Amino acid sequence: MDYRQRIIDEAAEMFRTYGIRAITMDMLASQMGISKRTIYEVFSDKDELLAGVLKSMAHKQKELIDRVLGESANVIEALFKLLDLTMEHFSKMSPAFKLDIKKYHQDLAGKLDQSDSLPYVKNNEMIIERGIREGLFRKDIDVKIINRCMLEVAKMSTDREIFPPDDFASSEVIRNVYINYLRGLCTPAGLDLIDHYETKRKQKNI
Repeated sequence: MDYRQRIIDEAAEMFRTYGIRAITMDMLASQMGISKRTIYEVFSDKDELLAGVLKSMAHKQKELIDRVLGESANVIEALFKLLDLTMEHFSKMSPAFKLDIKKYHQDLAGKLDQSDSLPYVKNNEMIIERGIREGLFRKDIDVKIINRCMLEVAKMSTDREIFPPDDFASSEVIRNVYINYLRGLCTPAGLDLIDHYETKRKQKNI
């Protein structure tokens, strides 16, 4: 592994754990056992490093989605698996990380979101198209519009201002908002599968 990826991986872990603002280049260098100069030889500033971290996270997300889709019998099963993985991921992420992105780095995240730098947009289109082919999503939906809506629904369900953590359990918010939106996209066959996997989940948690 080259220095660039090592720095990105270590920074990602520290950002997720403590937040972005709390981590300095000095702290990152100390954690890695290298000089700050070495980091600046690869990244000109913290914003460039954060952009690298966000791109790396997105590519790992794409790899995870591809793997889950390949292992799943249908798109509904895949989405339930991905939902569980997403909730696990957010449970391990410091609220400070998401707050820092929203308050101080929204422009950077927005620029990446509107470019080809983040592959999950195309990946979600592939999920929707697969659901249509499998007869689980309705044929009359517009893939690009629904893709954007699904992304916004996912963002909304993790927004701490809309759903304060003192009042709402994040796992239940994500599941209720996302799955109920998903029901609106489904054919009767898709709805039957949602009910099937929801029943399995509830039985598992008893």
